[in-house]
Amino acid sequence: MYKILTGLVSGFLNGLLGSGGGTIVVPALEFIHKIEEHKAHATAILIILPLSIISTAIYFKSGNIIISASLKVVGGSIFGSLLGAKLLNRLSSKNLRNFFGIVLILAAIRLVLS
Repeated sequence: MYKILTGLVSGFLNGLLGSGGGTIVVPALEFIHKIEEHKAHATAILIILPLSIISTAIYFKSGNIIISASLKVVGGSIFGSLLGAKLLNRLSSKNLRNFFGIVLILAAIRLVLS
């Protein structure tokens, strides 16, 4: 039941905010579902894929996507994802947790200040 609820919350936030996959799924997989950190991060990527496809289709249909900006960012994102996926396996659980926490804190500060 908790896994379905995790999916519902992350899907809702992804659709509403364009975010929520990693910020909700990773902690939920770790703390609620007791999945090891490296596996939680990697599993979250698979979970985020269908969320992103569905949200993208709806955003595209409503005219909210800027294709030119998207294409430029996708190029860098592909390269970055390759580096990040390789780095994931080299980080200790503690360093991975700390890095993820710092990213979340910085994102929260940015949102509060904007």
